[in-house]
Amino acid sequence: MPRSAIVQEYNPTPTLSVDRKSAQHQHEGIIARPSGYRVSWHANPAVELHHFGQSHPMKPWRLTLTKQLVLAYGMHHAMDLYHCRAATVEELSDFHTSDYLDFLQTVVPGDMNDAQASKDFSENIVRFNFGDDCPIFDGLFQYCSLYAGASLDAARKLCNNQADIAINWSGGLHHAKKAEASGFCYVNDIVLAILQLLRIHPRVMYIDIDVHHGDGVEQAFWSTDRVLTVSFHKYDKENFFPGTGPLDSTGPTHPLNPGAHHAVNVPLHDGIDDESYVQLFKDVVGACVSKFRPAAIVLQCGADSLGCDRLGCFNLNVAAHGACVAYTKTFGLPMLVVGGGGYTPRNVSRAWAHETSILIDAQDKINPVIPSNVAFRNHFGPDFSLFPPLSEMRKLENKNSRAYLATIVQTITEQLRYLQAAPSVQMSVIPPDLLGLREETEKEIEEEIAKLEEKREEAEGGKNSRRRDAEKGAGLRGELYS
Repeated sequence: MPRSAIVQEYNPTPTLSVDRKSAQHQHEGIIARPSGYRVSWHANPAVELHHFGQSHPMKPWRLTLTKQLVLAYGMHHAMDLYHCRAATVEELSDFHTSDYLDFLQTVVPGDMNDAQASKDFSENIVRFNFGDDCPIFDGLFQYCSLYAGASLDAARKLCNNQADIAINWSGGLHHAKKAEASGFCYVNDIVLAILQLLRIHPRVMYIDIDVHHGDGVEQAFWSTDRVLTVSFHKYDKENFFPGTGPLDSTGPTHPLNPGAHHAVNVPLHDGIDDESYVQLFKDVVGACVSKFRPAAIVLQCGADSLGCDRLGCFNLNVAAHGACVAYTKTFGLPMLVVGGGGYTPRNVSRAWAHETSILIDAQDKINPVIPSNVAFRNHFGPDFSLFPPLSEMRKLENKNSRAYLATIVQTITEQLRYLQAAPSVQMSVIPPDLLGLREETEKEIEEEIAKLEEKREEAEGGKNSRRRDAEKGAGLRGELYS
C-alpha cells in the first residue's frame, strides 16, 4: 500500500490552517483562544446552590446565569477551565483567626433558635457580626471555602505562569475582616489571593469598582508598601454602607509606617455616568500604575455599580463597566479578576459575561442579542440584549460635577508623589523600632470598629441590618425571588 494511502487512512480529515480552523470555530459558535496569552476560568458549581434567604439581596444564582451566557456564546472554548476544590481551614487561616473559622465551621441555622440558651453563642453572634446582613444558612462554611478556594487556585495559576489572566466570578467578597463577617461577606478571598501573589510578585495593585468601599482589603494591607489599594465607590459616612473610604483616607498617618499613602480612595456621589466614570478610572488607575509599578493586578468587578442595581446608585451601563476591565488589561500584567457585589442578577450576569469576552479578546465576536439557546433566557426579556440601556431605565441625577472629579484626580496625584516608586520587597520589612507603630495602627483600627459598632447598635436598636436599611432597593420586585 502506498505511503500516501496509509496517511489518508489514519488522517481522514485534513489538517486545517489556523485561519480556516478559526473560521470553522466561529461558524460552530466556538470562540477561539486569545493570541499570545492564556486565560483561566476558576469555579465550583456547588457555590451556585447556596441560598442566603428569600428576601436577602445576595443571590449566588447570578453565577448560574453568568455561566449559561458564557457557555451559550462559546467563550469557554477560549479558556482553561478549572473545577476548584474548597479551601482548607489552614489556607483560610492565612488571614482569618482560628476562633472565627471555628465558629464558621460549627454554626448551623438551628442554633439561632437557641441563642438565648447559650450565652457563648449569643456573644459570638455579636462578636463576629452575624445577623440580617450576614445570616447563618445551610452550608455556610462550604460556601465560603468554595469561593475562597477558587480565588486561591486562580492566584496560584498566575504565580506558576499557567495563566496570564485568571477569572473567579464567585469571589470578590471584599468586606470580610480578619475575625468578622461584614456586608454579605464572610471570608475575604481577595486578601487570601493577594497573599498568594505576594509570594512571587513584589508589588500587587488592588482595584475595586464595586459601588461599596473595599474596606476589608484596604484594612488588611493597611501597614504595607507592597500592596496599593484603589477603590472607586459611593461615599456617604452616615447613610451608605460601610461609611468608610473618604478621599483623605490614604493609609497610616505616621509617615514612617510603610503603608502610608498606599490606600487610594475615590469617593463618588449618586448618579455618575459612563463618560465621567471611565475617564476618572483611566486618570486614577493610569497614574497609580505609573507610580507604583505593580507586578500583578487584582481587579474586583462588583456589578452593583451598574445602573438599576437593587442596592446601587450609579448610572453606569454594561459597556462602561467593561471599559474599566478593558483598560486594566492594557497594562499586560498578570491579572486576577473576581466578582463582588451585584444584586440585580440578570444585569450582573450580562456584565460579567461581557467582561469575560473582553478578557479573552472576543468582545467583537459577541452578538449583542443574547443567543436563543441560552438557559433561563426569559430572564433577559423583553429585549434580550446584552447591553440594555440601564442608565435610562432609572436615571439618577449626576451629583458629581466636573470640578469635583477634577479635585479627586488632583488630590490623588498629589498623594502619589509621596509614594516611593517601585519599593523593593526588602524595603517592606518593618525595622524593630517601627513594630510598635504597626501595633498602634492595629489598635486604632480596633477602636474605630468598636465605635462604629456602638453607633450602629444605637441607631438600629441592636439589629444588624444597617446595610440594607441604609440603601434603597432599586430592583424589581421579582428580583427578591430570582
